[in-house]
Amino acid sequence: MKITKSWLWIIAGLVAGLFAGLAFLFFFAPGMNPLNRSSVSIAPAVPQVNAPALDFELQSLDGSPVSLSSLHGRVVLVNFWATWCGPCRLEMPLLQDAQNRYEDKLAVLAVNDDESPQAIQTFVNDLELRLQVLLDPGAKITQQYRVRGFPTTIFIDSEGITRYEHIGVLNQDSLNGYLAELGVTQ
Repeated sequence: MKITKSWLWIIAGLVAGLFAGLAFLFFFAPGMNPLNRSSVSIAPAVPQVNAPALDFELQSLDGSPVSLSSLHGRVVLVNFWATWCGPCRLEMPLLQDAQNRYEDKLAVLAVNDDESPQAIQTFVNDLELRLQVLLDPGAKITQQYRVRGFPTTIFIDSEGITRYEHIGVLNQDSLNGYLAELGVTQ
């Protein structure tokens, strides 16, 4: 059987592609090296359901620092929102009501998406909120939690494990359902 020049070029291209892929895998992406079982991925941590929540510390609207880890032992609802978000505006009174009803068992953290303290304060005053409103300059925590839309709510159990992520506006039934699953009931 005679091999033509075009077939030789095709085979050579496939072999070169295979070697280039292996070189990338073993030399340029050390966290992905399947032969190095002890290697640590260089990718940033990604929040995952049923995994420990990613800790953060942000300044509250009143100027005090608040860290997620300081709330260990309580169920924490972390709500990512913005003042321009209509569904966020609809949801906030529901979150305030949950905080009022379950204040011994539940901590609600309202993480704002990189807006000015003045705009946030106006929003808070308009809705008469008393939630822990946190400033996220540069939206670093919003990005760390890979928020894809507003509002997004993360439910963290009393042991610091992320249990649920809800994208979009919560209603009373869905909020009560999540909280009941986490042991927060009347």
